[in-house]
Amino acid sequence: MKKLISWNVNGLRACMGKGFLDFLKEEDADIFCIQESKLQDGQISLDLPGYHQYWNYAEKKGYSGTAVFTKEEPLSVAYGLGIEKHDHEGRVITLEFENYYMVTVYTPNSQDELKRLSYRMEWEDDFLAYLKNLEKSKPVIFCGDLNVAHKEIDLKNPKTNRKNAGFTDEERDKFTALINAGFIDTFRCFYPDLEGIYSWWSYRFHAREKNAGWRIDYFLVSESLKDSLSDALIYKDVLGSDHCPVGLLINL
Repeated sequence: MKKLISWNVNGLRACMGKGFLDFLKEEDADIFCIQESKLQDGQISLDLPGYHQYWNYAEKKGYSGTAVFTKEEPLSVAYGLGIEKHDHEGRVITLEFENYYMVTVYTPNSQDELKRLSYRMEWEDDFLAYLKNLEKSKPVIFCGDLNVAHKEIDLKNPKTNRKNAGFTDEERDKFTALINAGFIDTFRCFYPDLEGIYSWWSYRFHAREKNAGWRIDYFLVSESLKDSLSDALIYKDVLGSDHCPVGLLINL
């Protein structure tokens, strides 16, 4: 059984001061992925005995960025999608293991007034094509902040957010396309009707205290891994970021 964890830390240095290392050590995950590290190369030195570390930094300072910490050394590691226009923001890391690919992703936000929605649509199509290409070789597990709540059950206030970034029809349709392409939303696989479970809360309006949140952090897997799934986790009580960690238990 492997334990996989993903966490949008919303700035790793800030999260380090709020218990990040304690959580990492306590959970002892086989693979631990982070998004929104907001770091440049050399800005942090993490001592993580037993883990191999892989980092992808955005060119823009204090922005985006991903990392993966893994106990098992991968066969190969790739950064980005291999597409020039998408690969300046440190959003994707792919680890190849013997029986599967592990991908962490920080999906671009469509932003206020949906300024980046058209770019986001291009990203979605290219990312799905990337995943399906990997899948030709072996099954894929991918995780991260996908910046979309898929269904109304996945956020507290669906009616008032219908046209806001993260809950537009366009973004939700792209998530549906992932499902239709043969990927499983592992949390909904185990808990199809569970309400009030979220992974992100605004820092405004006491949203976390009121549990006025969104479920936008995910683990998805290739259909062929369905029988290997054991449980999906959302660590809603873990603080340190405006997101909480999410996890997956899987027999690999």
